[in-house]
Amino acid sequence: MKRTKKGIYQKQILSQKNDSLFQYMPENIQKIKEGLGNSNDLLIREFVVGKEVKRLVAIVYTKGLADTTAIERTIIKPLLFEAREIEWFEDHTEEEILARLQQYISTSTLQEITTFQDLFSAILTGQTVILVDGITKGLKANTEGWESRNVDDPTTQSVVRGPKEAFTENLRTNTVLIRRKIKSPDLWTEKFEIGKETKTIVEVMYLKGIANDKVVQEVRNRLNKIQIDGIFESGQIEEFIQDETFTPFPTILSSERPDTIAAGILEGRVAIIVDGTPFVLLVPALFVQFLQSPEDYYQRSDFGLIRLLRYLAAMIGLLAPSFYIAVTTFHQEMLPSTLLLSIAAQREGVPLPAFAEALLMEISFEFLREAGVRMPRTVGQAVSIVGALVIGQAAVEAGIVSGVMVIVVSITAIANFIFPNFNMSIAIRLLRFVFMAFAASFGIFGIVVCFIALLLHLCSLRSFGVPYMSPLGPFILEDQKDTILRYPIWKMKERPRLISQRNIRRERTSMPKPDGRG
Repeated sequence: MKRTKKGIYQKQILSQKNDSLFQYMPENIQKIKEGLGNSNDLLIREFVVGKEVKRLVAIVYTKGLADTTAIERTIIKPLLFEAREIEWFEDHTEEEILARLQQYISTSTLQEITTFQDLFSAILTGQTVILVDGITKGLKANTEGWESRNVDDPTTQSVVRGPKEAFTENLRTNTVLIRRKIKSPDLWTEKFEIGKETKTIVEVMYLKGIANDKVVQEVRNRLNKIQIDGIFESGQIEEFIQDETFTPFPTILSSERPDTIAAGILEGRVAIIVDGTPFVLLVPALFVQFLQSPEDYYQRSDFGLIRLLRYLAAMIGLLAPSFYIAVTTFHQEMLPSTLLLSIAAQREGVPLPAFAEALLMEISFEFLREAGVRMPRTVGQAVSIVGALVIGQAAVEAGIVSGVMVIVVSITAIANFIFPNFNMSIAIRLLRFVFMAFAASFGIFGIVVCFIALLLHLCSLRSFGVPYMSPLGPFILEDQKDTILRYPIWKMKERPRLISQRNIRRERTSMPKPDGRG
């Protein structure tokens, strides 16, 4: 390309055989505008830099995604007031021009770009692109600055004692929350871009030397195989990478608590952080994890005793309605005479069989639960509580259901609320209807058969190659220190054997001995 006496580049008709940037600035600007449909949030600012030999420089960014204050301070101001004195030379190479320009830009990260694909990706993720007339390369500066939610209390996994911070929708904030807890150089992250149109950033985080290399590689492979237009939430990633699709049980743990994710990483698990969602995924995940709460490790005198209540609540939430149906339909002789007469008296005049009665109440309660969730926060709780009281009392007085059935359904609902993880409570809610149908058809025999089938299904599941029911099945004696009960922290000296097959031993700790001094 030749330069005229006035120092202006003569326009050439360029045939673009690839996606590389043009050499002529107006063609680059036109291509950017056409590529983004002349969007009104696209900002392009052009100015001349140089003392004697002048060059046209343009900065391009998206309003709302980039921090305009940072752009003014670190890019525009230096280029307008300092770089205007640059001595350009005719024989400068493209690398020399960009290197000279970088001396005046004070952002922390500057990277070269050569294609329009990189350019569009940069400006649509909050970065600022700097183009110089006469060269086929540009610079991108990290100036992300969109509005995001502040770190707040967890909404789905609250505790009485423990950290009161939760992940946000900002990926960088989430990685910082984890790094604040694990300040190790071995905490590595890997970046993936998923979604043809959304280009959602997904980061994988693990401890090098502790996480199983095969699990890490399997996570990479499954993420790389995802082909979809858009990803908006980690639940969509979960469906793509889970081991088993047709199961009600979650095989990937999701949590909004940084301490839960950090503890999992220390055990050798792999965290998957998706931009735009406050829920981080953790793999491999085991059945016993979904019945554990972070508070189990913060209460000094608990030692996991409250965890026993969760296992009991799981059995009640799964089997209570079905046992009531089986006993009242097939096995009345199992009840004491006084209790049997009391139940018979309450059911006198009830037109529905026990199964239809339980089904009606369970479905009604599910309606109320969903209504309470979807209603505005200020009235949702009142609607669910008042609705349950009014409908239950009205149904008993109308003789549609018995009072005992209302009690059974209420206890079952309360037991479902005890689960620390919402995904597991959904699985129990769905399976409850299956057990009710088997109980109405075959009595306790049907419940036993269904329960055996459920155990076989659980034992067949895997999460990234790890048996879902471990360390219960297969039974691992060393890992029972943190399964049903929790041993004291200083007793748990080893990581789960099937999770971290390298560096099994934790820091060697023991119970500190008192020195006898008062």
